[in-house]
Amino acid sequence: MSLKSFLKEKIIAIILLIFAVITIEIFLSIYLIDKFIIIYIPIIIIGGYVLGILIEYIQKRNFYLNMLNILNELEEKYLITEIIKTPSFIEGKIFKEALRQIDKSMIENVNTYKYIQEDYKDYIELWIHEIKIPIAASKMVIENNRNAVTKSIDEELDKVENYIEQALFYARSNTVEKDYYIKSNNLKDIVNEAIRKNKSILIQEKISINLHDLDIMVNTDNKWIVFILNQLIQNSVKYRKQEVIAEIEIYAKQGKENVILFIEDNGIGIKKGEITRVFEKGFTGTNGRISNKKSTGIGLYLCKKLCDKLGIAIELNSVESEGTRNKNCVPTR
Repeated sequence: MSLKSFLKEKIIAIILLIFAVITIEIFLSIYLIDKFIIIYIPIIIIGGYVLGILIEYIQKRNFYLNMLNILNELEEKYLITEIIKTPSFIEGKIFKEALRQIDKSMIENVNTYKYIQEDYKDYIELWIHEIKIPIAASKMVIENNRNAVTKSIDEELDKVENYIEQALFYARSNTVEKDYYIKSNNLKDIVNEAIRKNKSILIQEKISINLHDLDIMVNTDNKWIVFILNQLIQNSVKYRKQEVIAEIEIYAKQGKENVILFIEDNGIGIKKGEITRVFEKGFTGTNGRISNKKSTGIGLYLCKKLCDKLGIAIELNSVESEGTRNKNCVPTR
């Protein structure tokens, strides 16, 4: 708030003051008043007005500058009304009260949508748990009636289960801290569990699995890491080369305070210009637009989001037509 802009707002009052002083001076000169009084009166009027303007400017300038400084440093900016002091001038009091009412209305509005979102999330989780029952029943029927048709249905049910699990973790991805339990786990057991989840598709597609250097203890949540590895393994299977034997190599390297887990494949790889975007929500890239791949662009996005929540670094390197390497840094303590 500059003095120049402040005076511009006072221009009408200044013009009226000058007009009033000139009028007084004219009347005083008509009645032959002493020159000292003629000079003294306008000085007092103008001096008092100027002093009043300066005091008002300083008060407002200090208030608004202080408010802007606090606002720039504040992460949760809606709390500004709880921090700034109530000013002495009336416009400032009105301004602060208006901000308080706006903040209150905004918080109430946000809470309304928050409750709606929570209710929807609870419904999705309930639906997911309920839908698992008929899927499990269908698999039992298939198990007792093995043939080419039921085998094909079983494969499609596996895909449905994966999408259901993806939906569940997506619904919980914003509240990971409420649903994870950090404990010491053997990395080999975590990887084996992820492999077991994909056993059918790995056998069906004759994927060669090479596991080594995984007998390492890490501190993490087993359930969430298995889901992340599951998404990465499924990507390796989905984007395999048809003309060669598909291979997935999973191994780890011990660091000082973390373990770097590598998942490598010899698949079709990713175009160089698309690597930086693979963790974006909904990004499918050239490979995902291939008709038989049917990519949603959610898997890697979820992996990145969950890794960030769990404090795990995730990287992806790839060379088109040569394969992809995923790298996860899992803490050991």
